[in-house]
Amino acid sequence: MNSGIANKNIKKGLLPYLFLLIIMLGVYYAFNVLNNDVKVLTYDEFNEKLEKEKITELEIVTRGNAYTYEATGKLKGYKKNEYFTARLPLSEEVMRRIVDASDTQDFKFTTKPDPESSSFWLVIVNVLPLVLLVVLAFWFFNKQLAGNKSSMDFGKSKAKLNSDKNKVTFADVAGLKEEKEEVKELIDFLKNPKRFQKLGARIPKGVLLFGPPGTGKTLLAKAVAGEADVPFYFISGSDFVELFVGVGASRVRDMFQQAKRNAPCLIFIDEIDAVGRQRGTGLGGGHDEREQTLNQLLTEMDGFGANEGIIIIAATNRPDVLDPALLRPGRFDRQVTVNLPDVRGREEILAVHAKNKTLAEGITLENLAKRTPGFSGADLENLLNEAALLAVRRNKDVITMSEIDEATDRVLMGPAKTSHKYSENDRKLVAYHEAGHAVIGLKLRNASDVQKVTIIPRGSAGGYNMMVPSEEKLCSTKTDLLEEITGLLGGRTAEEVVFGEITTGAHNDFEKATKIARSMVTEYGMSDLGPLQFEQQEGSVFLGRDYNKSQHFSNEVANEIDMEMRKIINDCHKKATEIIKNNRDLLKLIADNLLEYETLTKEQIDYLVENGKMPEEDESNLEALSITRLREIAKEKGIKNYSKMTKAELLKELDV
Repeated sequence: MNSGIANKNIKKGLLPYLFLLIIMLGVYYAFNVLNNDVKVLTYDEFNEKLEKEKITELEIVTRGNAYTYEATGKLKGYKKNEYFTARLPLSEEVMRRIVDASDTQDFKFTTKPDPESSSFWLVIVNVLPLVLLVVLAFWFFNKQLAGNKSSMDFGKSKAKLNSDKNKVTFADVAGLKEEKEEVKELIDFLKNPKRFQKLGARIPKGVLLFGPPGTGKTLLAKAVAGEADVPFYFISGSDFVELFVGVGASRVRDMFQQAKRNAPCLIFIDEIDAVGRQRGTGLGGGHDEREQTLNQLLTEMDGFGANEGIIIIAATNRPDVLDPALLRPGRFDRQVTVNLPDVRGREEILAVHAKNKTLAEGITLENLAKRTPGFSGADLENLLNEAALLAVRRNKDVITMSEIDEATDRVLMGPAKTSHKYSENDRKLVAYHEAGHAVIGLKLRNASDVQKVTIIPRGSAGGYNMMVPSEEKLCSTKTDLLEEITGLLGGRTAEEVVFGEITTGAHNDFEKATKIARSMVTEYGMSDLGPLQFEQQEGSVFLGRDYNKSQHFSNEVANEIDMEMRKIINDCHKKATEIIKNNRDLLKLIADNLLEYETLTKEQIDYLVENGKMPEEDESNLEALSITRLREIAKEKGIKNYSKMTKAELLKELDV
């Protein structure tokens, strides 16, 4: 197949050169003809040259419908491009005299029949050049039009019809139980519309799916079309917008015309916010092309024209920027929120993506689902794929928990920086910083469970603490938020208590803590200022979230807001300091083992808290061994410079 494509490409590449060669040959022929020196002799002059033996070449053409011979030849002293022509009487005497002269004078003499007497050669000489010229001209102009095909289809819709080969059903959509129930009504209508029309029911003309990226909005729309077994057109909102005004509106009209011919059918518009943004907004006013496209879409959805049997499903993760006219009844009648999956939904999604993967014994999807709160369906698919890639690189036959842990870290923080060298002082600072977070998480009742602590740098972080909620909640209490802030301040507090010094490593913790504290004061009413909302979560979406943020308070209240935020942060900091000082031994125990093992899992931390030491090391699992034990093994195997290697470098040398 590849060789066929290659031959086709070679032929396409040779055609222009062949065309150029033909043109060059034509120019060369015309040049030679124009530069030939032709002399016309009379019959008497011809006889004179024949008698004086001046002729060196002679060719006689006999024509059946004429009374003369046509003679062409060369005389002595002629150059290469010189020759003569003469008309001779058609008689046997003339021909006999020429034949006798050619025998005695020994010049080149030939005779040719009339070319016009042959119909084949007549076609070749007179018709074929014209045909070739027409074919070449047609090929040349066809190539030019093919290159500019898009310019000829400006007003055509770019919506594509989904093929049956990629048919998706609800069985392929894990989780989203309530969302699937919401759109099943559309399937019933598409399969049996008379049942609804009998009672005068009007099916929704449009369904808007909105939610965070990666939650399965597009997949859900495909499943609706697959279950209903109807034509499914899909297009992106950006495909409507063009440089020229009116093109987008023309494409909308063409799309609905195609859909009418295949009704009942579904139209899926992905990222509809590209064309459906509010009209007349922004610094520069409205965008004529985009607004005309939106106006045409509004007209087609619920205008004077009837589009029976056409249901539009649109998806976006920015519903706040859509024009209100799109969201009114009669257009997008139904709005379905596609949220991040809960623990049960994550388990179902993992089951779908784990079908073609081999997991080690003891790994349950239920436990994986509990360890991944906040993950979308796309994140979970990427998690298992990364784990499978790691297992292949490590030459394993099954995916173990080690690969899943590493894949989780990669998805959240990026790959580990194993080549980055840190001094022992920096490692100790990071170890106590992360141990401080862990101690706060272990000692606060409403704090999140510590799942993993590591001092291996990833991304911009020198280490990190992976903590997940003990149970997923719909909303957070004031105590939950205060303890979350306290946990974020645990790293800085540990630095202060142990070293009497502070570092820049807590800047991301402060960013998160300050954001939570400000939201508590200005949005949630969780301060002494009372249940008032001073700020809105979003500002103008066209000018930037904070560029035109509305503030409903005076300068005096602004000062009080700052004081309340400072009070919340300071109280949480005092609480964190108290916990760290009261649990100094636990802090040192976790930090020392972090320096030794670099990574501690939830099971290891729980064992440390209960027994004051790490569980017995499994010699068969090198990744779980301490640096000290790995260096001993490296020494036994004769590996050089083992004492200066990090754990990752030791594992690499030991082929893990």
